[in-house]
Amino acid sequence: MVKLRLKRCGRKQRAVYRIVAIDVRSRREGRDLRKMGFYDRITNQTYLNLPAILDFLKKGVQPTRTVHDISKKAGIFTELSLNKTKLN
Repeated sequence: MVKLRLKRCGRKQRAVYRIVAIDVRSRREGRDLRKMGFYDRITNQTYLNLPAILDFLKKGVQPTRTVHDISKKAGIFTELSLNKTKLN
């Protein structure tokens, strides 16, 4: 099973997280399938690759709670629901 989750990068006391699609059985710094963006909690910066995230969500990939909250602030789930209504 694949999930969207955070991967820790950066140096000590200055963590930056990448949002990646990764196998559930992998460790936190394990090999990722695809990089989706990054999140810096100190400066509160976020970059998301929206088409890639939407594509993975349509395939059934589940985000972790933290990635879900970050995505919700960016409005990804409203775009996903708009795309579903366009298809119907």
